[in-house]
Amino acid sequence: MNPLFSNLDLFLFTLIAGLIIYWFMSRKKAEPIPEFKKLDQPAPSTQETSFIEKMKKTGRNIVVFYGSQTGTGEEFANRLSKDAQRYGMKGMAADPEEYDMSELSRLAEIGNSLAIFCMATYGEGDPTDNAQDFYDWLQETDGQLNGVNYTVFALGNKTYEHYNAMGAYVDKRLEELGAKRVFDLGMGDDDGNLEEDFVTWREQFWPAMCEHFGVEASGEDSSVRQYELKEHNDINMNKVYTGELGRLKSFETQKPPFDAKNPFLAPVTVNRKLNKAGDRHLMHLEVDITGSKIRYESGDHVAVYPTNDTVIVNRLGQILGVDLDSVISLNNLDEESNKKHPFPCPTTYRTALTHYLDIIHPPRTNVLYELAQYATDPKDQENMRKMASSAPEGKALYQSFVLEDNRNILAILEDLPSLRPPIDHLCELMPRLQARYYSIASSSKVHPNSIHICAVLVEYTTKTGRLTKGVATTWLKNKLVADNGHKSTVPMYIRKSQFRLPFKASNPVIMVGPGTGIAPFMGFIQERGWLKEQGKEVGETVLYCGCRHKEEDYLYQEELEEAKKAGVITKLNVAFSRDQEQKVYVQHLLRTNKEDLWRQIHTDNAHIYICGDARNMARDVQTVFYEIAEELGGMTRTQATDYIKKLMTKGRYSQDVWS
Repeated sequence: MNPLFSNLDLFLFTLIAGLIIYWFMSRKKAEPIPEFKKLDQPAPSTQETSFIEKMKKTGRNIVVFYGSQTGTGEEFANRLSKDAQRYGMKGMAADPEEYDMSELSRLAEIGNSLAIFCMATYGEGDPTDNAQDFYDWLQETDGQLNGVNYTVFALGNKTYEHYNAMGAYVDKRLEELGAKRVFDLGMGDDDGNLEEDFVTWREQFWPAMCEHFGVEASGEDSSVRQYELKEHNDINMNKVYTGELGRLKSFETQKPPFDAKNPFLAPVTVNRKLNKAGDRHLMHLEVDITGSKIRYESGDHVAVYPTNDTVIVNRLGQILGVDLDSVISLNNLDEESNKKHPFPCPTTYRTALTHYLDIIHPPRTNVLYELAQYATDPKDQENMRKMASSAPEGKALYQSFVLEDNRNILAILEDLPSLRPPIDHLCELMPRLQARYYSIASSSKVHPNSIHICAVLVEYTTKTGRLTKGVATTWLKNKLVADNGHKSTVPMYIRKSQFRLPFKASNPVIMVGPGTGIAPFMGFIQERGWLKEQGKEVGETVLYCGCRHKEEDYLYQEELEEAKKAGVITKLNVAFSRDQEQKVYVQHLLRTNKEDLWRQIHTDNAHIYICGDARNMARDVQTVFYEIAEELGGMTRTQATDYIKKLMTKGRYSQDVWS
């Protein structure tokens, strides 16, 4: 007797039933989707991202974009946008990160319009964090910028390999895309006098603009306030900022992810002096990142937010005769501006001067110019205005009185008794206190929950006899592990770096880092040791470091000698510069080992890493590598230079330097 259903029938039946059930279920599941979409869709955001619409709405014809890592580019952009008023124009400073930069082509829709770019270069020729997307867009776009007028002022430092690379790239790329350069690229050098470079460029730029657009300066040189003061007499103190950078109370309730606007308060677990003797203070700190979800790699930078010395803050309050604990807001008079306040508000003057404002650096010329109106002595007023001009006499006065004598705002107020500005205007003009970056001196493979910092205390006496202390290093030195039973904390976040160990552990590494330049190499050495323990084949690990005296400031001596004993460091070369009559530096030791170095570089594919002072050490070390390539590679100086440049392009010659 045949069965009612064959196996094939059963299979087909099951398949059809399964498909019907699947269709029914997925149909049921799909129904609510439109509802969710409707709920999740953001409100149209053309207003927030369209700088063109904002310019049209507010009658502006000049937009000043800035790429800024330390705040100077932003400061210059604000000054230029403010200048526009004197020429019957209206400007706005804009962060390219906040706008849709593909709208640049639409600038031609606005009559007599101009885009100015104040672009700083960061690290090894990189864009600043806030200009990264703009840089990527410039590289990828093939859009046409015909009819767009532009000019660029670049901020950089001549001691770096890629001097003003970002500004030069923006200048060149905009022209390639069809935009019209209406004034020459300005080059600002922070190794010389960045302020002077900017003032000189700016004083030539505006007359050229007047000619280009057929306008005249109004002659009104008066100071125009950007913010208005609001005093809060009856405010809930829970609504007042006490040092947070973004979200109110973010230091009380910490929520990841942690970044520049939301730093993590990392407890200090170790703070020890590294040098045994001598008149300097070299320190090693360890901060705990347990539970923060923060990840880092060897070679990354830790950014920390320091605070100003309370003695200086109190003295400023005293000299200006104000109650520093008054609660205030500085509100932007331009209601359309994305920047509602110069720093988080409402807050107190004390908090602003302690956490938010840079009161230690010598003030720029525009600050002196704007404050001059408050000097009751006509001579003081005249000198302050003179210092802000590009006249040779004014430049010389600013150079000697402010820069060479290293006068901060407090020193200027002390030395000019007729100058007593209102504190709110002073707070409006002072630049923001910036995060400080340190090369991380640990490996996350060995210390996943801890970040190590190596720093030297900055302290010196100025020509006027004042003791000047570095803001961040003084603050770090005082971060005791337990302070009155409380754990000291450091507000921090991680900045990723290109300073990376080779992908193949078997590649040799040559590390050159005198003084605190040894910091990232402590992380590299720990990591190479860890890789060795994992049974990986690890190439030669060669270190060139240096200090003044072996018995005084040989940094990490025990750790380095231990790593040498364990075979993690294959060759340890230490230059003790002042232990003999002739000074010996790392570059001298490199010359001594030239045959070995050439083999490692030319034959064994070694990666070279330089960390430390850009002005002298990094330059001298690079010269030694040129000489070795000339002598042992039989090259001319031009060929040797190209050879080292090629290593840089391939990521085999990396620098983490500062000036």
